[in-house]
Amino acid sequence: MGVLPLERIRDAMRTIPRSLSLSRHGLGTCAHGVNRQRMLGLLCVVALTASNAFAAAPQFAAVTPDHAIALPQDSGAHPAFRTEWWYATGWLTTPDNQPIGFQITFFRSATGHDSADPSAFAPSQLIIAHAALSDPALGHLAHDQRIAREGFDLAYAKPANTDVKLDTWKIVRADDGHYNVTIDANGFSLHLVLTPSQAPLIQGERGYSRKGPRPEQASYYYSEPQLRVSGSVVRPAVGAGSSSRGDTAVTGMAWLDHEWSSTLLDANAVGWDWLGANLADGSALMAFKVRSRDGHAMWAHAALRQPDGQVTQFSRDEVDFTPVRTWRSPRTNTSYPVSMSVKTGPR
Repeated sequence: MGVLPLERIRDAMRTIPRSLSLSRHGLGTCAHGVNRQRMLGLLCVVALTASNAFAAAPQFAAVTPDHAIALPQDSGAHPAFRTEWWYATGWLTTPDNQPIGFQITFFRSATGHDSADPSAFAPSQLIIAHAALSDPALGHLAHDQRIAREGFDLAYAKPANTDVKLDTWKIVRADDGHYNVTIDANGFSLHLVLTPSQAPLIQGERGYSRKGPRPEQASYYYSEPQLRVSGSVVRPAVGAGSSSRGDTAVTGMAWLDHEWSSTLLDANAVGWDWLGANLADGSALMAFKVRSRDGHAMWAHAALRQPDGQVTQFSRDEVDFTPVRTWRSPRTNTSYPVSMSVKTGPR
């Protein structure tokens, strides 16, 4: 069986999410937004070409509305489903009040490899990780990525509790609910503790989150907004010939998503815009839009949780993403929104 070349994997991962900031009614929002068009490529990047020996289509678990997310056990891996990710993004502040953005994503992907294969080298599950750090002093996004088959205690995603590792990169949920994150990347490091300040936000209908017009186009999905962050970072060198800057203490706020599914997006979907916003009053807003080829919303949804815990759901026709400013990649000539207006509620 053949796997996609590593260079193609790297190309797909180079433009994984960047953090965006925006304001909402003067609340001083800290928001983490991403154009997930390239992330969709990651969901397919682990597809294997079938050989005659494994001609039957692999069977993965289905997402159905009759299953409710139960925590903390659902914070762990779900290997029967095709794709799963833990995605953390946030803003940090240094002691001299300098801003730093970060993004960390761990993917688990079931390949459909024959479960009867007894080999310890069987590529049944792949673990993929991507990390990025945005430092205005650097002037560009620093990023790195890893990929490996699960096994030998070098790469894994364990069930029942968040515990994902890829070499020295890992995210682990402690018994009290906080996350320890360790990323020692090429040119930068993130050693962070993400501590909940409020309950998880279960998305959709008890965790069943539609992503398209057909019921099977769905995922299980919950968020952990308003995470308090502490720890340290090593920032990339500024200027040619200089070395990485040493450990810098940081504090901040973050948002974590955990999502798993077995169904790819609709064939007419070409992009996925997403927002997780930690509002200054303690509210949390999640919104996404799956874009069709004509640019309109194939599917959209949003959820706003007030500080008192009250949640308001917004349907497809009540969510609008409008690009305000774009950036065009000199590598691919693809245009990406880098500033977005997001509106929820009746139009």
